[in-house]
Amino acid sequence: MRVAVLGAGVMGHALALVHALGGCRVRLTDTHAPALEAAPALMAQALATLREAGETDRDAAWLASVVTTHTSLAETVADAELIVEAITEDAEAKRALYAALDPHAPREAILASNTSYLDPFPLMPEGRQHRAAIAHWYTPPYLVDLVDVVGGPRCDPAVPQRLRDLYAGMGKHPIVLRRFVPGYIANRIQAVIAMELYTLLDAGVADAAEIDAAIVHGLSLRLPLLGHFMKADFTGLPLVQKALAARMVPPPPPITRSAALDRLIAEGATGVMAGRGFYDYGGAEPARLFEERDRRLIALKRALKEIGSMIR
Repeated sequence: MRVAVLGAGVMGHALALVHALGGCRVRLTDTHAPALEAAPALMAQALATLREAGETDRDAAWLASVVTTHTSLAETVADAELIVEAITEDAEAKRALYAALDPHAPREAILASNTSYLDPFPLMPEGRQHRAAIAHWYTPPYLVDLVDVVGGPRCDPAVPQRLRDLYAGMGKHPIVLRRFVPGYIANRIQAVIAMELYTLLDAGVADAAEIDAAIVHGLSLRLPLLGHFMKADFTGLPLVQKALAARMVPPPPPITRSAALDRLIAEGATGVMAGRGFYDYGGAEPARLFEERDRRLIALKRALKEIGSMIR
């Protein structure tokens, strides 16, 4: 399949790599020249990590032959069968991009947005609605297999199924939602968890490392294999029913800010790229930290695959 990826930032360059590894020929573009120039090296670095871990036998020479970068939007989308939009979460920027590509892209090309929470369908031209969809990925998409697939309200029903088949064929785990909801499934759950975590942090119940430890050594030990509803089956549904009725834990307040988060940002501690966020990374290069994260994710995925059949 011929794929055009629009946006070469954190998600865009990674999505170009994912589609290339899935057997597609990819054209990548970005209006921000530094992002487009940096993309090949970032893709090659991620590919090298996957290769060293035995996840692929592809190399940098192969990557250069299947992914090309282009400064012209018209050239990027000219013969695309699938257009993946991965630009900033700004409605007007997306609307402008869709209008700009419309005269140049094939009429039957699928237009799939990677938007995290915006509804992109009202922003797309009328003539694109029958092929309009969402394919939302999680970072890093070459390791996190979940893909949220949603067809637009006037989309041909065959389009989301084609995307599902495409990504399932790549070894990913696409979920076709029946309609668009901001945040999809995983991010909506994560948003509620985040509100509770920031409430606990700001209240001084525990520090960030202790809260993370409760997740890593307790909550997440079961969820990767069982999910929530199978975990409930093992707990016993009568007990789950009683806990729900007792309402021992009130729902988290609908907060819009966190004092701890605001303080860190004001100090310039904005995360890995700044060398410090909730944790201090001791001056380590961000590239090394991302590489180490990827290696841990690879090891975790392998372990889950090995023992997953024991449960399912």
